[in-house]
Amino acid sequence: MLWGVGTSDYGLQPEKRVEQLCWTAIAEAVADAGITPADIDAIIVGSVFGPPGVATRVQRGIGLPGVPMWTVENACASGTSAYHEAVEAVRSGRFGCVLVLGVDQMSTLFSGAIVPEATDPEGASSLPLPGLYALGAQRYVQEFGVTPEQLAAVAVKNKRNGLDNPRAQLRKAAPTIEEVLSSRMIAEPLTFLQCCPTSDGAGAVIVGGERGREGDLRIEASAMVSGALWDHRSDDVWGYASVARAAEQAYAQAERTPSEIDVMEVHDAFTIGEIVTLEALGVAPRGKGAELAPSGHTARDGVQPVNPSGGLLSRGHPLGGTGTAQIAEIAWQLRGRAGARQVARHRVGMVETMGGGAAGMDGNACVVTILSRP
Repeated sequence: MLWGVGTSDYGLQPEKRVEQLCWTAIAEAVADAGITPADIDAIIVGSVFGPPGVATRVQRGIGLPGVPMWTVENACASGTSAYHEAVEAVRSGRFGCVLVLGVDQMSTLFSGAIVPEATDPEGASSLPLPGLYALGAQRYVQEFGVTPEQLAAVAVKNKRNGLDNPRAQLRKAAPTIEEVLSSRMIAEPLTFLQCCPTSDGAGAVIVGGERGREGDLRIEASAMVSGALWDHRSDDVWGYASVARAAEQAYAQAERTPSEIDVMEVHDAFTIGEIVTLEALGVAPRGKGAELAPSGHTARDGVQPVNPSGGLLSRGHPLGGTGTAQIAEIAWQLRGRAGARQVARHRVGMVETMGGGAAGMDGNACVVTILSRP
């Protein structure tokens, strides 16, 4: 069961120590779960660029010395990978209550796109992730006739949602399609407003067993897959297959179909990412994902709202802290506590986080989890 969630604010916070971001999220999650720190049996931290020993420093700060603790790194899926390990640890009876923490502070490390690994072909050719996603977008334009306006509609939707998220990094007036398309080109066809910002932040999740407490959420499924070999000859664009594999496992575990999911938080680091992901999740047929945002299907008042939090495009993307923020949003939605962001149908929710960056793989890892109200 999911007992509690909490997050920091998301944004540029270089003046704060990483531990400070974590403590804010942990304090909220512990209070939300109705437990004390002494009830925590283990701590699993997901972080990509956290300083060495970040988990130990957090552990010291919350006064839990000696509690088993370890760190997971799986690119953007680090936070949800840590969550997946916690779910399995509780399910197997290894621990009764696990604190999951996702955190990264990007503002002190990068002023733009994340620099790719120099030993990879992408690094040698100066192809950071915006370029890799842009290549996928170009393929969708050529193969399926996806238009610039369809890509931009994803940014308009998510940035509009973010206006009602007090923890989101970007809360200016929602842009129009024309404003998205006229913003600075980053990697054609992806413009500045179609790319997530550099962010700092943390999210915490408390996972435990069945206890009959009001507000606890059932974890119907948690699936994690590692990347498979991929190159330009593959049938799918980069990242599609890893999401599809994780989704297939999650639906099987939960014994559900895509149409049964009421609300979703998915990895929209770039607009094309949401489009490809929703196809891989089975929400739309191949080549039709770009029609979802313009049609209103994924709007907050649509048939299946996607990223009511504002997504990575609006809330921000502190890598390790992203997956736990997604889980927190779905928890708030399922409990009916999302305020102005609240969606109408909110019994079953899904989170998808895909992380990548290793050359020749269709992603480092992907996690898909399905949650529901008991």
